[in-house]
Amino acid sequence: MKMNENKTNINWYPGHMAKTKREIKDMINLIDIIYEVIDSRMPISSKIVDIDELINDKPRIIIMTKYDLCDKKETDKFVAHYENLGHKVICCDLMNNKNVVSKILDESNSVLKDMNAKRKAKGMKPRSIRALVVGVPNVGKSTLINRLVGKKAATIGDKPGVTKSLSWIRINKDIELLDSPGILWPKLENQEHAYNLAALSSIKEEIIDQEALSLHILKVMAKLYPERLKERYGIEKVDFDDITATLDAIAIKRGALLKGGEKDYDKVYSIIIRDLKENLLGNVTLDRLEEI
Repeated sequence: MKMNENKTNINWYPGHMAKTKREIKDMINLIDIIYEVIDSRMPISSKIVDIDELINDKPRIIIMTKYDLCDKKETDKFVAHYENLGHKVICCDLMNNKNVVSKILDESNSVLKDMNAKRKAKGMKPRSIRALVVGVPNVGKSTLINRLVGKKAATIGDKPGVTKSLSWIRINKDIELLDSPGILWPKLENQEHAYNLAALSSIKEEIIDQEALSLHILKVMAKLYPERLKERYGIEKVDFDDITATLDAIAIKRGALLKGGEKDYDKVYSIIIRDLKENLLGNVTLDRLEEI
């Protein structure tokens, strides 16, 4: 069996995403600061492609979630890159990081102070700051909002597309949040990035060819973290000209066998996808700074 790379082009752009982008553009003049949420494991793939066009020149905090699951050595290169571009970057594990809320609020209050100083100079009354929370599906926006509010204010799910519409949420007397559904783009031009998004749950699994996705994961892991494949599956090298031997080895190692010892390739595909998502292949960062 030869590896058939990218046999299925990934395009997933539900109607609510197009509507969301229109609504954000209509409301952007009401927004004072942007909380751009991206996944630390894919610092390029999980960025909205046209984010700069969407938010104009608003002050921005890049919040890199799931930092506890990434390859920090590689992700930290992106942190330095985005900071060199003038952005404030906050890395966090939203489930356990107690400092993330104070860091975000401190940075936001700095913007609030400057904003109200300008309003006072114009003879205007001070007001609360308005922050837009934006990102691709399933990067942790709802979890972030709940941490900021201190209670369950946004629905959380492990599948993309849970939030469907824009909604205002008050954190305190000084800050209001505008929550937004996850946004992708009409055509995923970079299929490598599209498969990274699919591999880490930003695109619904139902629309993805499981074979193609699992082979993409093998390809990326063989290139970036070959030692992990050896540790998990006992694979020394992946032969992409004839992938059968690799799939057979995984089937035997992980018990994906049918009666009579026949290999259950569908189960092998599921195992590979699950192992990446559940961190059983170790901490990974699927993007590299050289790709920018």
